[in-house]
Amino acid sequence: MKFISFFNQKLKLGVLGRKDAFKILETHISQTDKTFWFHCASLGEYEQGLPVFKELRKTHPSHKIVLTFFSPSGYEIRKNTDIADVVVYLPLDTKANAKRFLDLVHPELTIFVKYDIWPNILIELKKRHLKAILISALFRENQIYFKFYGGFMKKALFAFQHIFTQDESSKDLLKTIDYNHVTVSGDTRFDRVFSQLEQNNHLGFIEQFKGDKLCFVAGSTWPEDEAFLVEYINSLETNTIKFIIAPHNIKATQIKKLKQSINKKTVLFTEKDLSTISSHQVLILDTIGLLTKVYSYANLAYVGGAVGKTGLHNTLEPAVFGIPIIIGENYNKFPEAKFMIKNQGMFTIKNTKELTQTIDNLRNSPKSIKTAGEANLNYIKNNRGAVIQILSFIRTYED
Repeated sequence: MKFISFFNQKLKLGVLGRKDAFKILETHISQTDKTFWFHCASLGEYEQGLPVFKELRKTHPSHKIVLTFFSPSGYEIRKNTDIADVVVYLPLDTKANAKRFLDLVHPELTIFVKYDIWPNILIELKKRHLKAILISALFRENQIYFKFYGGFMKKALFAFQHIFTQDESSKDLLKTIDYNHVTVSGDTRFDRVFSQLEQNNHLGFIEQFKGDKLCFVAGSTWPEDEAFLVEYINSLETNTIKFIIAPHNIKATQIKKLKQSINKKTVLFTEKDLSTISSHQVLILDTIGLLTKVYSYANLAYVGGAVGKTGLHNTLEPAVFGIPIIIGENYNKFPEAKFMIKNQGMFTIKNTKELTQTIDNLRNSPKSIKTAGEANLNYIKNNRGAVIQILSFIRTYED
């Protein structure tokens, strides 16, 4: 990792951040502190675990919470979150690091989210008889835990006193290795996104930009997504639809290239003028942290990542606002996408022609927009409840 970090800025952040992890823990955690430890691979897992984290923060105000990340994309964005007292990179998974880390943190309860199983740390947790659970877990048959040569990783899973899975098939896979302390609770992301409806989602500049026009929001896009979107936007002869694009990569060079490729009047978030923003047809969000609220203004949404191989981004965030969603064709690893497609609230495309047909069919049929949007919202509503089950187990466990 140290060698590769010379050529990769993201890895470099992780290597440098790990240097200070133990020092930060020594400074902020004492041996007399009561602690909880939450671990997330990256930002997506953090958002997934957040409803549980919030409740434990509220019900255990005297506990110090240690939050760890493996990826810089999680740590760099949430290193100042008020959900935790200490946020650090998880040290690399060696036996020595595992012992030192647990000596410092000594958690009463450890929660891992979805995956990111680190065997030395988890096995050391079990040796010390420390409580640990895995939430929103999702397993596949081709994973190492279910192979004849996966004994070491399999042993790590047994460090968890209980595993909460997203689906029955994950529970069935765990049974094949004789792990039976399992509850199919579903995905905590449903609880997380539904809570967004209770938040203040008002954004004055979006209201001014949108006006009374149909609003199409494309979130977490990559260049391959943007190629389709830009071709569609540039082909339009009407200004009755407004476009908001929130690229995943907001580096200045990438944003400049995107803006220059669009032949409609386009403005960046960082250069917006509230007095003239309504005169633009395209708004590019060259910032982070606004997309969830922006979806609340959308009539139609596009979620990036499934045109190429980068991986589909969060489709539940727009779904909760009751709007149709369009994605690329590479969605097989995302069960929520499969369900929403089956429910006819989500549509897949593989080229600009299909994107054009899909958008135009929806634009020309307000009833279709309403029906598809309601299907997505109902899907969210019907799959809530994971957080209640997890918290109920924790309360019983503490008793």
